[in-house]
Amino acid sequence: EAHLVESGGGSVQPGGSLKLSCATSGFIFTMYSMTWVRQFPGKGLEWVSSITSAGESKTYAEAVQGRFTISRDNALNTVYLQMNELKSEDTALYYCVRGPRSRSSDGPRGQGTQVTVSS
Repeated sequence: EAHLVESGGGSVQPGGSLKLSCATSGFIFTMYSMTWVRQFPGKGLEWVSSITSAGESKTYAEAVQGRFTISRDNALNTVYLQMNELKSEDTALYYCVRGPRSRSSDGPRGQGTQVTVSS
């Protein structure tokens, strides 16, 4: 059974940075693309970024392009999301999902980590 645990969220001021981590177990990490999604209060999931299994291709939502960077360490079965130049509109609950962008809403995911951007 896939197990994903997100961490690294917190409260930061606008313009600040955070690095989210997602530690995984229970499946062969190197076989899967991985995805980050976020959920605003009272809203559905929004795709943020995806990375292919070997890390050779990375894609980003327009809202985060140039500010966020997705990466993975296949030796540690972990995927990361470096978030720079944070804005108040980035405030959300962030989840990592096993699978590509197409699995954003139904792929296995963790419990999420809260990111709050506020002055």
